[in-house]
Amino acid sequence: MNPNPQVLEIDNRQEDRPVDLRRLRAWTLATLDAMGCTAELGIHLVGAQEMTQVNWDYLRHQGSTDVITFDHGSNPDHLHGELYISVADAILQADEFGTTWPEELGRYVIHGLLHLHGEDDLDPVARRRMKKRENQLVRQVGDTVPSDSLEGPPSSNG
Repeated sequence: MNPNPQVLEIDNRQEDRPVDLRRLRAWTLATLDAMGCTAELGIHLVGAQEMTQVNWDYLRHQGSTDVITFDHGSNPDHLHGELYISVADAILQADEFGTTWPEELGRYVIHGLLHLHGEDDLDPVARRRMKKRENQLVRQVGDTVPSDSLEGPPSSNG
């Protein structure tokens, strides 16, 4: 584990699925450890309506999306930003990709952290490189914190 303390705030404002926030914290910290960096990070779990609004307000894109990353001054050693994650989109994409929504949720956290780390997915070469690193981290972190453990009992939601 990194010698410097991590600052991690998780805000669950969605009601689509119960999320075990303690396990999501463990997933995020394991990812940061695997990436070899520290972080000041806010993760906002939101519903499709709020994600649609954030997507329009900040990116001028219509509709919901899986994850939006806001970088507040990251560098490769220390990530500083916010992730907005739509659990509703995780549910839809899990069905589309033949995975589970907790696996998609874990993947979105990793995807956002990679963006804060300087990775980009705008052109095909960079997208392939980022996807390869994302898949590697999903497997590596999943060995420590299984993605199915991100689903919480109904009482852990909210």
